[in-house]
Formats: sequence, C-alpha cells, structure tokens
Amino acid sequence: MNQLLTSLQSLLVASWDVVLAVLMLVSPWTPLLAWVAFWMLAVNWVKLREVMIRGGWIGVVLMGLVMVLIWAVVAPPENGLHHLFGLKVSNLVGKTVYVTSLLTILFLCGAVQLSGACGSLAHFEEDAPEEDDHHSGHGDDSHEHDGHGHVAEAHDAHAHAH
Repeated sequence: MNQLLTSLQSLLVASWDVVLAVLMLVSPWTPLLAWVAFWMLAVNWVKLREVMIRGGWIGVVLMGLVMVLIWAVVAPPENGLHHLFGLKVSNLVGKTVYVTSLLTILFLCGAVQLSGACGSLAHFEEDAPEEDDHHSGHGDDSHEHDGHGHVAEAHDAHAHAH
C-alpha cells in the first residue's frame, strides 16, 4: 500500500512538471494565440466582410501604417536591425514585416470563419431588421419629399425667400 501511495505521489509530481513545461512553452505565444482567438471567434466576419468591401480596407491599411510607425518608435531593436529569414533589415522594414504578418493572420482567421470551419464556436445572432420609421411623426403623408428627405413645399418656400 505504501508503494502505491509513493507511486501516485510521483505521478502527480510528474504530471505537474508536464503542465508547467507546457505552460512555459506556450506562454511566449499567448499574445498571438489571443490575436487568433479574437479574430476567429469574436468577430462576425460576415458583417465585417461587407464593411471591407465598401471601403473599410482603407482604414485597415491606414491603421497598419500607424501601427508600424508607433511600434518602430516605441520598441526599436537593440542593435537597430531585425534578423528576419536570414536577412538583416532596418527597424522600419522589420516592423512592417511584423505588422503585415499580423494583418495576414487576421484575414486568414476571417477566411477560416467564413469557410464554416469554426462551426458553432463562431455563431452570431442576427440583428432584428430595423423598421423604416422615416414618415412616422408627420401625421400627414401628403407632402412630397425631395431627394434629400426635405419636404418639397418647405424647400421651395425657403428657395423663394432668398
């Protein structure tokens, strides 16, 4: 019985050592894992894709440029150069590679979610359609509206006053 308890104690200590070793291995990658988890599971890429198609990609590019500039100023490398893929590149080029990599991962997460690979993990409830309440409160819908949503009669009266 004493040998069984000693073996169980050794098993628990070894299991704890394995857990600590895995945590030490994963901990440097935690920010990247959080980045992937956010963009893959917390963002509704169906809606974001529509925004990107209508010109939202310009905002992403501009934010990427600002990220590069700020990161380059705030955290320059010790010797002024980054060592990437066997090359020595300047601070600005290195930060551009890093930010481009983060943005590429962002869009890959969107592609994975849009493919349906996330299944029910990335399920978003559809918003209730907003009712067009444009004419409510007028009481009389006999007024004609011009292309800007103004009542045509009031617009004409305002134009004749000037």
